[in-house]
Amino acid sequence: MSNFTNLSTSVINASNKGNEYPSENFTGSTFNEPLDKITTLNNNTKREKVDGPNEQNEISEPHCLNVSRIVCIVNFLMKLILFDQKVEKLRKNVRNIVSLARLSLVLATLSIVIQLLPLTEAAEPLGNPYEILGVSRHATIQDIRKAYKHLVKEWHPDKTDHPAAENKFVEIIKAYELLTDPERRKKYDNHGITEEGMPRQRRDSSHFNMPDPLEDLFGGNFKFHYQNRDITLFHKMSITYRAFENMIVPKSYRNPQFILFYSDWCFACLQVEPTWRRLMDELEPLGVGLSTAHAEREPALARRLGIHSLPCLAVTFDGRTSVYKESLFSVQKVVEFLRSKFPYKLVQNINEDNMNTFLSGWFDNRVRALVFERRESARLRYLLMAFHHRDRVAFGFVQVGKSESASITTKYKVSGDLDTLLLFNENSEKPVACVSMKDIPSETMHNVIANNKFLTLPRLSNQAMLDSVCPPEWQRPRKRLCAILISQNSPVHDIARHKFRQAALESPYSIERVRYTYVYKETQPEFVSALSSGEGSPLDPLWHIVIIWRRDANHLKYEWLPNEWFQTNQGDAQWNETRQSLEQTIQRLLRISEALPYAAEVVELTDEHAQGTVGRLIGRALLAVDYISDSLTKEQLLPLLSVVATLLLIGAAGYGMSYLLTLEEASVQAQRAQCKDNTKSVPSQPQLRLHEVRAEKYNGLVRLLKPGCRTIILLVDAQSRLKLLPVFHRAVWPYRKNKTLMFGHLSLERGLEWYKKILSLSLPEQRELNVNPKNCVGTVLSLNGHRKYFCMYHAKHPECSKGKGSKRMERMTKQLSLRSDDAEAGAFIGFDSSSDSDVSHEETKNDILYQDKLLDGLPMWLDRLFEGSTHRYYVNYWPDFTAK
Repeated sequence: MSNFTNLSTSVINASNKGNEYPSENFTGSTFNEPLDKITTLNNNTKREKVDGPNEQNEISEPHCLNVSRIVCIVNFLMKLILFDQKVEKLRKNVRNIVSLARLSLVLATLSIVIQLLPLTEAAEPLGNPYEILGVSRHATIQDIRKAYKHLVKEWHPDKTDHPAAENKFVEIIKAYELLTDPERRKKYDNHGITEEGMPRQRRDSSHFNMPDPLEDLFGGNFKFHYQNRDITLFHKMSITYRAFENMIVPKSYRNPQFILFYSDWCFACLQVEPTWRRLMDELEPLGVGLSTAHAEREPALARRLGIHSLPCLAVTFDGRTSVYKESLFSVQKVVEFLRSKFPYKLVQNINEDNMNTFLSGWFDNRVRALVFERRESARLRYLLMAFHHRDRVAFGFVQVGKSESASITTKYKVSGDLDTLLLFNENSEKPVACVSMKDIPSETMHNVIANNKFLTLPRLSNQAMLDSVCPPEWQRPRKRLCAILISQNSPVHDIARHKFRQAALESPYSIERVRYTYVYKETQPEFVSALSSGEGSPLDPLWHIVIIWRRDANHLKYEWLPNEWFQTNQGDAQWNETRQSLEQTIQRLLRISEALPYAAEVVELTDEHAQGTVGRLIGRALLAVDYISDSLTKEQLLPLLSVVATLLLIGAAGYGMSYLLTLEEASVQAQRAQCKDNTKSVPSQPQLRLHEVRAEKYNGLVRLLKPGCRTIILLVDAQSRLKLLPVFHRAVWPYRKNKTLMFGHLSLERGLEWYKKILSLSLPEQRELNVNPKNCVGTVLSLNGHRKYFCMYHAKHPECSKGKGSKRMERMTKQLSLRSDDAEAGAFIGFDSSSDSDVSHEETKNDILYQDKLLDGLPMWLDRLFEGSTHRYYVNYWPDFTAK
């Protein structure tokens, strides 16, 4: 710039050479001066020209024009220089703005990183604080403090030389701090958050909006619509697939678990955020678990639970998951959906009619609980409580203010203005615990039920009951004994159990030291056998008491009480002595120096409350119905019904065509049969087989006959065999299809002695008989092997003759038993005859009877045989058949 100024000055001086101008007019003047100074200079120049002498310094007209041009050029150059300076200044301002923007971006990035980084120092993740302190999840503050003081004394680094004492001491302190802080304890119970290595800020800190450093750059009028709804809440509560399997599903067997599926760029998920917060405020204090899952990061979990849209709410109940399909903006509908998923009749409605039945149903090994409210149905908090303790407590609901429940409220003095919870054990007249409040807190109910969840005399019905009543405590310095009564599920043993329950009530020891219980021998045979098969055991363990001390899950030490606990003829004095003996034995075994003498290894107890095969099938069918109802929508139901109807129609049409085809084949076969030759042989008919009675067939034909079966045999000899067998075959042929009858023939040469023996056994008095084999030919015997009697046919038998057969038979039988000198009296059954009979000539006329006429009356006798009108001769036993 200085060179350019000097050049301009030299140009002006050259143009004014030879003129007398004051040098100070231009000396030191620059083009940075104002234009009015230059204008003044031009006016002075003009005035000097007019006022000066004519002879000196005359300025011509062309010379003036040149000066004006030079001035214009100078003015233009001055403006150009000023513009260049403004451009340079603008460039500097732009550089400053870019630097400021970069700085703002860096500051914004740093602020975001600072927000994401934990504000506390990194530390080892804290384990389960309840297990560290050795307390239950429902432990009170006093129990936690008591356990903390005990553990601090035990694990203080100054009081123990254990190498892990320092770390254990720090864990105990952290666990105590967590459990004594209500908010941190609530977070851990609901989400498993220990807040170790996490910023300790409120969960709703997402409402706090950090100032945007770029807001001033882009203006203050732009504002994001959802800036007050932060998705970081969902991120904090998010779970993984493994967490669902290992935490959510096991918790769902005690408390329902809600899972909300979301994604990062889901604006509808942000709209649901206020409803989710309200659900957290209302359901988490009642014990309902709430968590979230990122659908894009956990696609396997979304597929398993059947999630097809976002946002989507699912509830895991008793290990099963159902998807909620109604509006997510209605808390009331969500609560109604939760109530619909509770098991059927989880809380039973109680009135005057069924109250005694409900309270006396403690034989299922559960305590009874009654909830009194003015509502028509139980509130959600009581349903959740009943679901949580369903294994140990059966809940009933009584609506206060109704006439059906007036006597119940009067009996137990229940206030109608407050909610009341009563707990009962075996005594239904007096509750063991009572709580009355306007809104009973869930924590209070948990504590009351935890202290009274067992009967006075509980039964060891499964392994969980054994672990709760008689837990293994080998590490504790003091023993915890269990006195077990061996009984059976019979009313006979109720008195013994009642006496044992009375002894438990009067026991001087607390339930933390000694527990009285009983077991059914028939339902837990392996457990009873393991205790009764060792040394010192009674021969029969029934009515006996065994005292056990569990070392671990499968090993225990025991001692049997020497005498039976109860006997039916036992008096009160004897029972008192037995009870004193029991208390003295327990007192002796509780000593530290005293050890139980015998050890045994037991297996896991059988679950007496498990469902049977039918129950499991019904449960699976109901689950399938629930799954179909949850999976199908109204739009999908109609196509499914149409598909099912189409399949049924196709099946019916196929069955109808198959039936018509079968009829057509039958008609074709009938026509073919008619066209065949009529001389075709007739199909074979059932054959009639006559068995010969021998020693090897005797048992099958007589002795081993089944009830209702009979064997009909014909007595023949060698001469009459060929003549009588065909006649006998024709007579019995109509009965060939009767499967209860068998037919045979007996050769008198082989079986005469057997025949004489059964005749002798049929007489009132035993005596030797002389039998003529010739007179026995043609006799037919019907033998009933099972009932040990026989019926007899013979042509000369009075029963087979016309007239007074029945009376004649009785008279002849009496005469045979009284007269031994008349051998002809029994000729009709084969007795040898030597003289005339005393019977009248009309009744005993001896007509000649030929051999081929012996079986003429057999068909008629068979008819009377099957009618049951023939006479029966009973024998005490069937004699042996010995062939000659």
